[in-house]
Amino acid sequence: MGWRAVGLPMRRKNGGFTLIEIAVAVFIMLLIMLLAVPSMNGVMADRRLRSSLDSLNNLVQQAQQRSVTERRPYLIGWENDRLVLRPEALKKGEAPEPMATLNVARGEAFTLNLPAALTEDPAAQWAFWPTGTCEPAIITFIGANGSWTAAYSALTAQPQLTSYAAR
Repeated sequence: MGWRAVGLPMRRKNGGFTLIEIAVAVFIMLLIMLLAVPSMNGVMADRRLRSSLDSLNNLVQQAQQRSVTERRPYLIGWENDRLVLRPEALKKGEAPEPMATLNVARGEAFTLNLPAALTEDPAAQWAFWPTGTCEPAIITFIGANGSWTAAYSALTAQPQLTSYAAR
């Protein structure tokens, strides 16, 4: 006669998962994904906001390099939907097209504040001189991904972030 121990569970013959185990695993994975998505949105917004700062800094470096290399003043000018880099005065036969541009997307804005300007309402142009210096400026960016403000040194044209807030 065969005998069976009382109180010991019977072993399953197959090594698969039950439907309940699979459902619990899927639920846990969905929960983790739901918690990760908002933080990923924040990371992506920060990356896009940082890109706007990097793009402006690239334009500033171009202005500074061109002014020193060509030994003439350059301006970054604010136009409707873009910032443009051009020389202060054109040479004979030189085309008036900008040397570089930074397009401003819809819903975004770069604002220029020139604290050392001699007039109350100066033109929206930022000057870079052949000495490698520039007019001191405070640039503010506002967009869907957040905002930042940077103060640019007159001697080095390097920015110092005074505020930075990603959404």
